[in-house]
Amino acid sequence: MLNTVEKENLNPYEIVQKQIDAAAALLGLRSDAVEILKRPKRVLAVSFPVKMDDGSVRVFEGYRSQHNDAVGPTKGGIRFHPDVTMDEVKALSMWMSFKCGVVGLPYGGGKGGVICDPHEFSKNELERVSRGFMEAIADIVGPETDIPAPDVYTTPQIMGWMMDTYSRLKGTYSPGVITGKPLSVGGSKGRNEATARGCVFTILEALKDSGRKPEQTTVAIQGFGNAGRIAARLLTELGFKIVAVSDSRGGIYDAAGLDIEKVGQLKDNATILEYVGGTVISNEQLLELEVDILIPAALENVITAANAHSIQAKWIAEAANGPTTPDADAILREKGIIVIPDILANAGGVTVSYFEWVQNLMNYYWSEQEVNEKLQTTMINAYRAVKELSDQYKVDLRTGAYMISLLRITEAMEARGWI
Repeated sequence: MLNTVEKENLNPYEIVQKQIDAAAALLGLRSDAVEILKRPKRVLAVSFPVKMDDGSVRVFEGYRSQHNDAVGPTKGGIRFHPDVTMDEVKALSMWMSFKCGVVGLPYGGGKGGVICDPHEFSKNELERVSRGFMEAIADIVGPETDIPAPDVYTTPQIMGWMMDTYSRLKGTYSPGVITGKPLSVGGSKGRNEATARGCVFTILEALKDSGRKPEQTTVAIQGFGNAGRIAARLLTELGFKIVAVSDSRGGIYDAAGLDIEKVGQLKDNATILEYVGGTVISNEQLLELEVDILIPAALENVITAANAHSIQAKWIAEAANGPTTPDADAILREKGIIVIPDILANAGGVTVSYFEWVQNLMNYYWSEQEVNEKLQTTMINAYRAVKELSDQYKVDLRTGAYMISLLRITEAMEARGWI
């Protein structure tokens, strides 16, 4: 199995360039537009010193990529992870452009990362690394230029520190420079559940097309972090039967349906593997269960050419970023499995980040109900637009989503005289 995976090209930057080429060819986009879209407009590489608790000084490296600002300021998360690379950050910034484009947000894509393991830090060290990175990138970010947000291993508290650092550097309170902040400093209600809630809205739309009811639908969720856990709760409330969930240690399966509240309690206090009445399974086994809907909500590249033939789900809703490799995608299409792509399925997070930014600029804040209603309208409209274009061109939803985004960005570049 490993040999099969190794044959796949898993460089994210090269993957996204191929995805652009494929969608652009179907649209007949002019070549100059495609060349602009296949490269970030700006990539900043930084190194910055941080004094650690033991008095030593460590130098950290990081990146900030801004893909395309034809539609508006760039937008995207900052991750703290030991495996951060420049190619990864560039690719993620490009995917953010297309994610914003598919839901019609006035943003281009941005992304940032620091090469570090935040689990090694004390709270004070984490704060110093966070502030140090914001100081290093402060000249190229801002409420009207590039707006960061949380990502892998970064939190609302880290966003609060970064916003404070930027505000001090600029000499003015600037909550709009960053989203995903704590509510006390300009965060938005509904942001914590936004990614999962947006994914659920797309699932409901997909079911409408098939005539299937939630009560008739089984679900397996790989990943029981923020998105996976909240999606499990929301889907349970709607009547779906969650038969399997997993986290980094493994998963549990019960054909009769799991008690998601009990699973959550075990996650908080021990391990979900102690669930009584379920069968312990591996993450790999979960992906291959005979269920109606599979939700990969954890890592990238978990559905590959090595296991795609064994996937039995009818639908896959990508709550995670990049869970399906291009080779696996082709196999899923051949099998007739409908994939709601990540740039659509998990766009709820950036959508409510946009709402947070708007509220910051207006200095007027909405209730959680208002935020959720606006999110529902945005996600339904986006799904319907992708489905209509996909049907028109007889392509899968992923290709349709890219086509819509490319069209919107290209129209903006033409209107601004770039091409």
